[in-house]
Amino acid sequence: MRLADPFHEREAQKYEQPLPSREYVLQVLAERGVPMVFDELAVALDIQSHEREHFDRRLRAMEREGQIVRNRRDAYLLPAKADLIKGRVEGHPDGFGFLRRDDGGADIFLGPKEMRELLHGDRVLVRIAGQDRRGRPEGKLVEVLERANTRVVGRVIEEHGVMIVVPENRRLAQDILIAPGGRKKPQPGQIVTVELVEQPTQVTQPIGRIVEVLGNYADPGMEIEIALRKHDLPFEFSAEAKAETRKLPAAVRKKDWAGREDLTKLALVTIDGETAKDFDDAVYCERQGKGYRLIVAIADVSHYVGAGNGLDKDAFERGNSVYFPRRVIPMLPEKLSNGLCSLNPQVERLAMVADMAISMTGDIKSYRFYPAVIWSHARLTYTQVAAALYDKDPAVRNELAALLPHLENLDQLFRVLLKARAKRGAIDFETTETRMIFDDNGKIAQIVPEVRNDAHRLIEECMLAANVCASDFLASREHPALYRVHDSPSEDKLAKLREFLKEFGLGLGGGDEPRAGDFAKLLEQVKDRPDAQLLQTVMLRSLKQAMYSPDNVGHFGLAYESYTHFTSPIRRYPDLLIHRGIKAALAGEQYRPGDWEQIGLHCSMTERRADDATRDVVAFLKCYFMQDRVGEIFTGSVSAVVSFGLFVALDDIFIEGLLHISDLGSDYFHYDETRHALLGERTGKQFRLSDRVKVQLVRVDMATNKIDFRLIEGPLAVEKPVAVVEETPAPAPRRARRTTRTAADKAAVETVVVAAPAAASAVEVAKPARKARAKPAAAPAEEVIEPAAIAAKPARKPRVKAQSVPETPPTPVTPARKSRVKAATALSAQKAPQASVLDDIWQKAADQEAAAQKLAAEEAASARAGKKRKAADKAEGKPAKKAKAPAAKAKSKVKAGAKVKPAAKPAKKSAAKAVKASATAAEPVESRASKPAARSGGKTSTKGTRRG
Repeated sequence: MRLADPFHEREAQKYEQPLPSREYVLQVLAERGVPMVFDELAVALDIQSHEREHFDRRLRAMEREGQIVRNRRDAYLLPAKADLIKGRVEGHPDGFGFLRRDDGGADIFLGPKEMRELLHGDRVLVRIAGQDRRGRPEGKLVEVLERANTRVVGRVIEEHGVMIVVPENRRLAQDILIAPGGRKKPQPGQIVTVELVEQPTQVTQPIGRIVEVLGNYADPGMEIEIALRKHDLPFEFSAEAKAETRKLPAAVRKKDWAGREDLTKLALVTIDGETAKDFDDAVYCERQGKGYRLIVAIADVSHYVGAGNGLDKDAFERGNSVYFPRRVIPMLPEKLSNGLCSLNPQVERLAMVADMAISMTGDIKSYRFYPAVIWSHARLTYTQVAAALYDKDPAVRNELAALLPHLENLDQLFRVLLKARAKRGAIDFETTETRMIFDDNGKIAQIVPEVRNDAHRLIEECMLAANVCASDFLASREHPALYRVHDSPSEDKLAKLREFLKEFGLGLGGGDEPRAGDFAKLLEQVKDRPDAQLLQTVMLRSLKQAMYSPDNVGHFGLAYESYTHFTSPIRRYPDLLIHRGIKAALAGEQYRPGDWEQIGLHCSMTERRADDATRDVVAFLKCYFMQDRVGEIFTGSVSAVVSFGLFVALDDIFIEGLLHISDLGSDYFHYDETRHALLGERTGKQFRLSDRVKVQLVRVDMATNKIDFRLIEGPLAVEKPVAVVEETPAPAPRRARRTTRTAADKAAVETVVVAAPAAASAVEVAKPARKARAKPAAAPAEEVIEPAAIAAKPARKPRVKAQSVPETPPTPVTPARKSRVKAATALSAQKAPQASVLDDIWQKAADQEAAAQKLAAEEAASARAGKKRKAADKAEGKPAKKAKAPAAKAKSKVKAGAKVKPAAKPAKKSAAKAVKASATAAEPVESRASKPAARSGGKTSTKGTRRG
């Protein structure tokens, strides 16, 4: 019977007297189809009397992990057979929670009653008991499999002589009672660490004892101490790791040179930020034939950190270094991270080298990996390199004279790799990073944007090349590896993105499976638009998060079919694994650290954990910075739209806060997820992602790290990008000729510049007629119509984008051209009702500008000009009553079947009359065309509108 176990050999390798495997136990339970008590299982699996105790331990372990369940009769059964679902609890500050299912199914709602005996992070078995009022599946707790919280950090509160601790993690919605008689006696308001001695039940709260008093909430560095404990970040090295660190040498020894190449003569340099202390990488570049030789040397951490030793265990547990403002929690002890494994200048260091030959087109023609000894010739900063290469600073260039030829080679290679990146179609989002400047008390004094120059990108391209080679090296030798994967967007997110882009007249190429190049093309298309930030943000949020996995599915964002992390083993555990894999492959062996998939999940988790902890610290510091500015008014942009309000990022100080939906105005606002907007039911007012708003700071809550705003004004008007007419000198005088303009011809001219009587910079943005007037009346045949002398009549709302003004007179209407114009006019009328929502905002700004210009013109215009204008109108009105004859002439010149409307009504001037009236008050049309009108500081473009 034991031999029927499909995993018998695996168990025999682990144990001298192997028990039935877990898989075999589950198989037997499934085949029997009924719950089985312990004795029945023991007989079915031929368990001997001396094995019963060990077998009982195995069943209890399976029960703890939710593989089997024991009912009230002490019989074991399969959870799936009993419709039980296993997962992890995610708590909510309001007392309810959700079960994140292990099988990836829809989340299950857990009400306050169920959460009374649970805490955030616990693993449980639940049974679906029905649906909540929103139609979500609601669960009932069956069994707690694993408790996630043993220690909790929080603030002490004393009420009626009873001491309780309020957890800093708001997902832990239950306060912790402190058992009397403890040795630690904190003061109310202090931050402490509590060890739970009793977990919550249906009738009792969790009970704990204080094991550590951290100090007062406002103490310098307290925010970091809280984050470390709140997110369970390991911050103390084990005794074993400390002992191993003490045994390490202080410098490279002669025996360490064995089997390594000597690169100490090469002018390798490190290029990092000003505050960096650990230097992972050094670079060198030289011309090689028609291409380049690029050397990327990476610190050889694997030489000092052996697989499975104390240092390795601590590094795996941490997963990566955590960079807080003004403090770093390193993955490795300082003796390694800032000493032996840091490529400090002017000292020997051990390295793993990626030596690459790259063509002039950016293709990596060949590469090889090998261990080496290097000597960093200089520790350079991004600022230094940018000053020498791009600013041509004489002082810096003189200082780096010996290294300058190598740096210039690096820059030339960087330009080559940059072109290859664009050709490959990698996505390159423009984001603003910030840096905090602190005062003597450790609090924020100022927040400034971090300028990213080409020196940053130069190093980035070198590192990308080395990572790609490392991935290809292991894949070509079929060696298992931990790849950095970034999957393509899901169908659901793609559908929402395309629906959103339709409002702006944009589309994403690639069909059902777009590539990174399709995103890159769209980014290039929208980068000069005023709504570029909105579009980029929505595109970015449609992508998935990158993670570590042994399954190589490629990196979507970078447009690589295979990619891994090789260049930072000092601060990332996956890079250390890749170094060990490369060394094993070079030796013809294979490195087996364990279950690659579980390692990948763990490293992805530690990466997210570090991000969450850093975010908490930054949020606290920003709240501390803003607490003295309550009542001040700021301007910012909507950075996120959620069902309960807007998150607003303030200009210049780069701080976010919540503008609650109740502060948006007297209306019911509804959340539109697809359009990333809140829409007013009665007023029609809307707030969208990237809208500009003016807000007042009303509350800063240091306990929850939250900032609240109140709306003062918004959305603020956005200046529409205006196109401008390139005015050219008027052609030589010639005899006026009669031109018959059809409705389609007139529709082709949408935007003109009109000379105002007293304001030379006045601009009118015309729009197409409404659908009912899709074909305006033709101009009288007697008039000589020049494109620059046509003022299109303004309409109430913009329907389509303004068209460019033709620079030459209209061409005769041929049958072919008439067919094309007719089709274009029909298409324009069809698209008109689908105008972008942002056009409403732009139109408001245009209306305000037009109103101001009109007022200035009216105040400046003299009475004499007004009389002349009236006289001109009267003179033009007379022949309008006798317009039948000219209209008949025009009709005779139009091809049969073309419809020509009668002349405009006296109450509404035609476009030609408006031009004549303006010309009478200001100057002749010919003189205005020959001399460009003055613009008050504005540029002009071919679209005929003003760029303010």
